[in-house]
Amino acid sequence: MKIPSPGRIFSRGSYGESVRISQILRSETVGGALLLAATVIALIWANSPLAESYFSLRDFKIGPEALHLNLSLGGWASDGLLAIFFFVAGLELKREFVAGDLRNPAKAIVPIGAAIGGVIVPAALFALINFSAGPEVLKGWAIPTATDIAFALAVLAVISTHLPSALRTFLLTLAVVDDLIAIAIIAVFYPGDMQFQYLALALLPLLAFTWLAQKRIRSWYFLLPLAFATWALFHASGIHATVAGVLLGFAVPVLRSAKNGGPDAGPGMAEHFEHVIRPVSAGLAVPVFAFFSAGVALGGIAGLKSAFTDSVAIGIVLALVVGKFIGVFGTTWLITKTTKASLDEDLAWIDVVGLALLAGVGFTVSLLISELSFGADSPHYSHAKVAILAGSVLAASLAAVVLRSRNRHYRKVAALEELDEDHDGIPDVFQRDA
Repeated sequence: MKIPSPGRIFSRGSYGESVRISQILRSETVGGALLLAATVIALIWANSPLAESYFSLRDFKIGPEALHLNLSLGGWASDGLLAIFFFVAGLELKREFVAGDLRNPAKAIVPIGAAIGGVIVPAALFALINFSAGPEVLKGWAIPTATDIAFALAVLAVISTHLPSALRTFLLTLAVVDDLIAIAIIAVFYPGDMQFQYLALALLPLLAFTWLAQKRIRSWYFLLPLAFATWALFHASGIHATVAGVLLGFAVPVLRSAKNGGPDAGPGMAEHFEHVIRPVSAGLAVPVFAFFSAGVALGGIAGLKSAFTDSVAIGIVLALVVGKFIGVFGTTWLITKTTKASLDEDLAWIDVVGLALLAGVGFTVSLLISELSFGADSPHYSHAKVAILAGSVLAASLAAVVLRSRNRHYRKVAALEELDEDHDGIPDVFQRDA
């Protein structure tokens, strides 16, 4: 099978798509700042004289047992609030495949390939390092496979870099595809005690939600109860409840119905819901999850020494920093060589190096998978979380050095992408590319 040639990779999309991506990334940047703040607060609290109160709060249970929903606050955050995060990911992924760059195989091949490479190589590296440690340790193979877009964007905001629109689009698309692969991994490799009767029942509210969405019914008092019922039944079935979020996102139509009944590529329900729910996801769901998940007792110097003598921690750090870089950069380079594609004239391979390093920032989904891989009684549980934090910070620092060194060039490209000499509301460079 011949791989479709993308021609120029990292080329600009349309102006409308660039504006949409910029709006999304602004929301995620604010969310990333809140995520970092929540993480710092959790770490300080969990390692302070008041640490017991933090863990008591995290483990406090609430909810009806009859509905299998007597969960700790930490459990509500990981199973409930993250379902909102994955609902937004499902909306964005479907939009990309229906009306975005992923609908074009030539444009989709690079970010999809980079995302797949960024999953396979870190997983393989972790497994190689921990091959002789036994099956219990190898359960953590998927921890370093995820990229956290909010954390990554917070890094870009801190270093005040001005990524060109093509790089921003690539980073978002890679992260969205990465999220889809992550939720597939969670569903297939980390199921709980399966209860198929609840899974069958979950199809009923899911189908009803899909039918109403396809009819373009936006009323929350119809959709929200059906969404909650789908989530609750998935949770009771043994499949991680966040899977319900992605499926509900896939159920929402992207294109709106034109008056004549035909499809119209204007904003549809998916974009409407994304606009409404993304701030909740980025500003509430993910930071609260980070607050309850990132709080780990480090145990001082002795505790850190113990963590980094664990092969699990070593595997996670190397997989995030080295494995992600090799997977993302190597796959992108390989695709260009096998298809005779070339980089856009405004960019260089050092820019791809920076993005590939930034992809090693694995936080939200990595923390979730670490909880699914190791029980709270396992010594690897806290070591994995320490490693995720350390690996993400190291990858972010290396990416910051590379991208910051290119910031003068990025400023020139950004100025070019804002120049509108004919004053028609669309920057000239986008019209030239079109």
